[in-house]
Amino acid sequence: MDAAFTEEQDEIRRTLRELLHKRCGPDDLRAAVRTPEGHDPGLWRQLAQQLGLPGLALPAAYGGVGCGPTELALACEETGRVLLPSPLLPTAALVAPLVLALGTEAQRAELLPALASGELTGALAVPGGRLSTALALTARNGGDWAGGGRAGGIQARECGGGGGPGAAGEWRLYGEAAQVLGGHSAGLLLVAAHAGGYARSRTLLFVVRGDAPGVVRVRQTAMDETRALGDVQLRNVRASLLGAEDAEGAEGAGGVGTAGGVERALARAGAGVAAALAAEAVGAAGAALERTVEYVKVREQFGRPIGSFQAVQHRLADLYVQVQAARSAACYAAWAVGGPAGGPAEGAEPGAPGLALAHALETLRAVAGEAIQLHGGIGFTWEHDAHLFFKRAACDELLFGPVHRLRAHAAETAGVFGGGGMRAEVSV
Repeated sequence: MDAAFTEEQDEIRRTLRELLHKRCGPDDLRAAVRTPEGHDPGLWRQLAQQLGLPGLALPAAYGGVGCGPTELALACEETGRVLLPSPLLPTAALVAPLVLALGTEAQRAELLPALASGELTGALAVPGGRLSTALALTARNGGDWAGGGRAGGIQARECGGGGGPGAAGEWRLYGEAAQVLGGHSAGLLLVAAHAGGYARSRTLLFVVRGDAPGVVRVRQTAMDETRALGDVQLRNVRASLLGAEDAEGAEGAGGVGTAGGVERALARAGAGVAAALAAEAVGAAGAALERTVEYVKVREQFGRPIGSFQAVQHRLADLYVQVQAARSAACYAAWAVGGPAGGPAEGAEPGAPGLALAHALETLRAVAGEAIQLHGGIGFTWEHDAHLFFKRAACDELLFGPVHRLRAHAAETAGVFGGGGMRAEVSV
């Protein structure tokens, strides 16, 4: 692993930081989260058209920039610094990799250029609020999170009809998925659903247009307004299968018809999401720490700035070390998932992305808490900017964690407890 960034990567970071500094101040952020989309559509178009942000990690053949997970992680670190509300994470880190891995050539040619250009935004709808399990971040993905063939979850029923060679017929979906990241406004939904009933149940992914008849979407109230969540109801909705059941996936993950093909593709996408989220959390933690350092230089107590007190300096120094360690882990995670054909890099440690995410989320939570403390009375007011970072830390852990489960599953994946009979299981 080469720890040095290239000139192109440094340019991506610098350009994006300058743009976000101009367009995403605290007032801009609060105005953006109150729009129906939950983000600033004008800024999103600028990020997509001028910088190619949603297509950073997509091949040039499908309209992408042709970079990789490291460049996407660098972009996420900069968006994390300003807590940018945007559909970048669900579109570029969740939906696009799954379409690339499992989609047919026709589906990739139709969907990926629109996703790369920002014209189309995406969301992954997983029933039961079990996104972290579906992505194999906190537990092994066995497919039972999508309904298990029993009542509940989202059920898929094949109705026959259309489809060319190797393609499935028409499908109908019925069910509900809550806490869908960006689901209230996404133009494209990838829906995880169970098909085949109880006896032959299997988890499949389906493509559903956001404005399809029978789709009912409501934006949910969330503690962190910068992470827009939606409740997606599917009432006998017509859908098309992502990929062909008898075909192999484009990136070698196995086609949707192969045993565990969808689960493997989701787990691979989960590793990429973990790397991007870790970088985003590191960016947020770094920005919160910088703001706190600036504040303690001007806030006075007993006739002198509180930053001159040794106890305060020690607390900030500990946070700085923690942020730098989390940044190193996030960089390693981005390298680890950037191997050939979208797989892990040669020599990468298993479970590294999940472990990096756990460390980054824990760091953001610690920095946000100390920021509130060191800002004193004003820091405890709900309207202060320090609470934006605290809300992001709390809600990200609820969506993708918790931290102890991320660590336990990473240890299990790496085989840390394999030889001694001790098992990395954590009770709910």
